[in-house]
Parts: sequence; structure tokens; C-alpha cells
Amino acid sequence: MRHLPRITSLLLVLVLAASASGESLRSLFKKAQEAEARQDYITAYEAYKQCYDQKPTDLKYRVPYQRTRFLASSAHVNKGQVLRDAGDLQGAMAEFEAAAKADPSMAIAFQEARRTQAMIDAAAANPNGKAPPPPESPISKRLGEAAGPIELAPLSEQPLTLEITNDGKYIYETIGKLAGINVLFDSEYVPKRITLKLNGVSLQESLDILAFQSGTFWRPVTPNTIYVAQNTPSKRKELEENVLKTFYLSNISTPTDLQDITTVLRQVLELQKMQQVNSQNAIIIRDTPDKVAMAEKLINDLDKGKPEVVVDIAIMQVRRDKLRNLGVTPPASAAVQLTGPTSGATTTPSTTPGTTPTTTTTNNLTLNSFTALKATDFAVSIPAATANFLFTDNNSKLLQNPEIRASDGVKASLKIGDRVPIATGSVGNPIGGVLGASSGLVNTQFQYLDVGVNIDVTPRVYPGREIGLKLSLDVSSVTGTSNIGGISQPIISQRKIEHDIRLKEGEVNIVGGIFEQTDSESLAGLPWLAQIPILKYFFSSTNKERIDNEIVFVLIPHIVRSQEITDLNTKAIDIGTANYLDLRRVTAKPAPNTTATPAVQSPPPAAPAAAPATAPPTTPPAGSATPTAPSGTTLRFDPSVLTPAKGSTFTVKVSLSGAQDVFSAPMQISYDPNVLQFMGIANGDLLTKDGQAVALVHREDPGSIQASATRPPGSGGVSGDGVLYELTFQAKNPGAATIALRPMMRNSTMQVVPVPSAALNVTVK
Repeated sequence: MRHLPRITSLLLVLVLAASASGESLRSLFKKAQEAEARQDYITAYEAYKQCYDQKPTDLKYRVPYQRTRFLASSAHVNKGQVLRDAGDLQGAMAEFEAAAKADPSMAIAFQEARRTQAMIDAAAANPNGKAPPPPESPISKRLGEAAGPIELAPLSEQPLTLEITNDGKYIYETIGKLAGINVLFDSEYVPKRITLKLNGVSLQESLDILAFQSGTFWRPVTPNTIYVAQNTPSKRKELEENVLKTFYLSNISTPTDLQDITTVLRQVLELQKMQQVNSQNAIIIRDTPDKVAMAEKLINDLDKGKPEVVVDIAIMQVRRDKLRNLGVTPPASAAVQLTGPTSGATTTPSTTPGTTPTTTTTNNLTLNSFTALKATDFAVSIPAATANFLFTDNNSKLLQNPEIRASDGVKASLKIGDRVPIATGSVGNPIGGVLGASSGLVNTQFQYLDVGVNIDVTPRVYPGREIGLKLSLDVSSVTGTSNIGGISQPIISQRKIEHDIRLKEGEVNIVGGIFEQTDSESLAGLPWLAQIPILKYFFSSTNKERIDNEIVFVLIPHIVRSQEITDLNTKAIDIGTANYLDLRRVTAKPAPNTTATPAVQSPPPAAPAAAPATAPPTTPPAGSATPTAPSGTTLRFDPSVLTPAKGSTFTVKVSLSGAQDVFSAPMQISYDPNVLQFMGIANGDLLTKDGQAVALVHREDPGSIQASATRPPGSGGVSGDGVLYELTFQAKNPGAATIALRPMMRNSTMQVVPVPSAALNVTVK
């Protein structure tokens, strides 16, 4: 007895320890279940694993542990991929290793780990982050160096006024000199004399108008050279460049969709060299750049994602059944049986040892028994009367609310229920039954009928957020069976609706409602007595039942994706004539100048012989003498020093002093783009001092401007002092910058006129 308290304390400690262990296990399991419900599979797996480690033989913990291994490993892989894309290679490596540890059968974890380790090794071998480029094959190098279609460099957008009557070749050369481009002519081109009167058009537009009026076409050979030829089908086929492009379509669902787009391209654009690739949902086109550009527009117009519609379908059924059974059901019949005297007992001996013989008592009636019948010889049987006091009221509600999502013009089906076999025919072997060789088995054929809720819907999205629905809704159930030809066939009740309707998005529409009301009343009791008031409740029973059954079908369509149509898709584009498809490019119109540009008059007829065929070269011709700079010819800035404030705009004039026979003034202007921002360039008064129009062309690159002002052909050069250009800049950031000029002047004989360079120091405050 002395050790009893010690033993009790020990048992209490063990019980408390076991209880604490069980509580910890239950809390871990609950934590794992909550994490799995949140789809936090990594936390769920770790908690399930702790439970499994404590009780590895308990299937309650083993099953979820095995189930979440794959999910946790997959989550680790996804997390590692995100970290690697963000540049955290070490963190990604840790996640891939955790994924492989959680589920060694996850092969992608090992693959991603090897790939990440290779990236870590490459980063360690190249600390600057520049991995050595892989060797490039000659074919890949050639493809990489392949250029796109040649585009003519942007021409000046200054409006041009031109009035000239001469042959087309000379007019091409005149406009080419104004634009600063070279003009080449086909050897079979025969120019004809035309009159061209242009007012306020750009150089690009003047070239297009001249081509149209002279029956020619031109195409760029280099960014500053065009080639002119007679506009005939053979010449176009011979000279027009072709480009090759592959279009990958992203919204093709069936091969017929791709075929429809191919048919449109072939018939509208008359593309001959085109091939569709069904396996890649791609179209390969080889044709002129303009036709390929038009094909790209049509593909963008037609390759649109189909609108999608979600249709909420509510099938609501409300049924109420009221039953009242009141009254007394009396016996409706009585049985009288005549009984005779007992003739005695008959004993049958048993044939089984150890059992008792059977004794049977019989009532025998003879003719003498009817001579003295008494009341005791009759037995009367009367059934018991039943009192009914019953009232039942059953309410049932059924709601089915499926959702169907379908693309525009694509049929979607939803089937909820069972597939019931229906016998459709029998095939037997009557010969075997006749000959007795077999029993003549019969093979019955069945087909399965979908019973339940069957919905087929084909939506069509119209403008104005309207939706057309071609709907077939069938609600059916098995209500019984019928024996037909020895085969039990199901009896199927059906409620079917077929509609073709058009609704607004979100509009609630009751497709069809079925209301059934059944009233039945029955009276059972004794004749006459059952019809007497008050007494009828003791000699009859009344049964009244009322059934109300209502079914309503409701549709609510919603557009979840509409067709995205841009302004470019609906824009009408000028593509030329029926014979030649060309894109007509629109040039932006500059702001109108305050001073009118004088017209360029046609030079004397003898001038064409002296006009060169191409734009002036940038270097003197071989063998020609380079004239020296005239004494006192200088180039300067006005003002000579500038200190603008940040954000302000300023204009400087480029003046030329002591000019002699200056015809063209090409010039390269350089500046610091970090301090200054170029805003624009305008002609001065030097080259236009005699009223001639001057074509100004400039091309802007970061920190550099190529500008050229050229007088009309045959107008000669100018001499004296004046302003060549007016340059406008904006002070971008504080600092010091230099605006430098490198002139390349030319005289009327297209020889270089040496002029010293000039520079202007600008300090932005």
C-alpha cells in the first residue's frame, strides 16, 4: 500500500503524455486538412508527413500523405520556375531539390534542377553575364542578314509648287534633284512629253502623280535611288520585288476556318503563290510588299477570337400534393358457411422412428345432415370496419441550374441523368429450334436513350450586345415499364422545348412553363347510407386529393468574350486599280508657312540635254578640279553665344558671307542629344533671294541631322550674303553642348565649293 500513490502518479503521467501526443496529432491532421482545402499543398504535405511519421501504420495518415506528395512536388516545381524567371537561380535550385525530395518520381524536378545548375555554372564562368554566343551556321547567318523590302528614305514634307511641260524623264530628274534622290530608267522606257502642274504637294505625292500621268511606275532600289519603267504587266512582273512571309493564325479552331481565310485572300487579292499549312494553322504568302501588307490586314480582320456566351439555365419545379381521407369504411360483405357434425379423428402412423403420429379431424356433411339444420350449423364471417382520419400535405421543390459556355456558332451540349436501354430489334436462330440442335436463342439489340436533363444550345452574337440562341431543352424521366413482345420496355415521360430566340445580354427569358393541376375525389361505403348527411361519416369513407405541379424553364445569356474590332479593321484603304494593286501612302501635311512658295518655272527646252540622270554625287567627279574657297567666304551662327534656360526653345541662324554661285547647300549638323533636342529646320533667304523655290530635305538621327537645300534645275547659283538655315532646338538638360556644322556646298556646275566648318557653344542653365 505504501507504493500505491507512486504507481498512481506514474500512470497519471503516462495518461497525460498519451493525451498530449494524441492532441498534437489531431491538431497536425486538422492543420493539414485546412491547408489542403486552401490548395496550399506544400504545407499540407509537410503536416501529413509529420502525422505519418508518428503513426506510419495508420491508413488515416498514410493515404493523404501519399496523395499530396505529387501535389506538393508539383507546387515546388512551379515555384522554382517562377524564381528562375525572376533571376533567383539559387532559390529556384532549392525549390527543385525540395520537389525531388518530396516525390522522387517527379522527373521534371531533376530536369529543371540540371538546367538550373547549368545556368548557375554558366553565370559563374561569365561574371559579366555575357555568355558566349553559340556557333551560327552559314544558312542561319544569311537568314539573319536578310533584309526586308526596300523602302525609300523619308522625303521632305515641305509643300512643292511645280509647273513644267517637258518629257517625263526630265520631270523625273527634276523632282529627283529636289528630293535628293537618284533616278534610274529602264532601257526600254520611252518618255513622252507631258504637262505637270502641281500646287502644294509633297515630293512623295509628286512622284506618284507623275507616274500616274506618264503611264510609268517606280520602285526603290536603295533608300535614295528609284528605278522607273513603263507600267506594263510584263515589266511589273519582271521588276517588282517579292517578299516571303509566314502568318501564324491564333484563333483557328477547325480546318475549315483556315480554308475560309485562304479563299478570301485568293479571291480578293488574287494571290497566286500562297499555301496553307493546316498542321501549324499558318499561311505562307509570296508576293509584292503591298499585296503582302494587304494580306496581313485581311488576316488581322478575319483572325479574330470568336465571341463566347455563358447561358444560365434554371429548371424550377414546384409540386404540392394534398390528400384527405375521412370517414368509416364499414364491412361491404359477409360470408356464411354451413358446418356439419364431426366424424371423428383419423390417425396416420409415422414412418420416421422417434416421431409422433399425425391426427386429422374432419367435418363430413351427408344428405341426412340437411334434415335437421339448426342455427348452430351455420358459421358467419363479417370483416371488421375501418375508421379513417388521415390528412397529408406534401411540398417538393426541385431546382436545376446548369451553366453552358459556348463559342459563337458552335453547338454545346449538357446531359445530366441516366442512359436507359431501349430494345430496337431481335435476331434469332429459328432453324436450330426446329431441328432440335439448339434452343434457338434470340439476340435482342438495344440502343441507349439519354434520360434526365438534356440541353443543346448554339449561340450567335449580334451587334448591339444581342444574342441569338438556338435551343433544344429536354427534361425526361422513367415513370414505369410496359411489356411489349415479351420485353419489358421503359415508359419515359418527356417535356421538350425547341426555340430559336434573340435576347439582350442579361435578359431573363421564360422559355416555357408547364402547369398541371389534378383534383380527384372518391367515396367508398354502403349504398344509400353513404349518401345520407351525417350518417355518411359512419357508413362511408371520403378520399380527396389535389396535386399542383408547375415547371418553369428560364434562360439568362451573358457575353463573356466579344469580338474585338479596331478602326483599322473597318477602315477603307485605297489599293489602286483593278489591274494593279498598290497601297497609296498618305503623307502628313506640315503647318502652313507664312510666306508663299514661288512656283518652279520650266527651264528652256535646251536644259534637258544638260540635266544629269541621277542626283548629284557627294564627291567631285574624277579628273575635275576642285575650286578653292572664295576669299572671305565664311559660315557663322547668329547669335554666336547662347545660354538658354532648361525647358526653353531657341532658334539660331546659319549665315553664309561672301557666297559665290551657290546652287545646293548639303550640310551635316551634329549636337549633344543629352543636352539639346532638335525641333525643326527652315530655309533662310539666301538661296531664294531671286524668287526661286528651294526644296529643303532633312533626315534626323540621334545627335545628327542631314540637311540639304537645293535650287531648281537650270536656275543657276546665288552669290552674296544671307541666311542658309534657321535651326530650332529645345534646352533639354543643364550642361554644355556644341552645335557643329560640316558644309558640303555645290555650285551650278555641281562642283564642291569648299567652305570652312563652324561651331556654336551652348550652355544650358
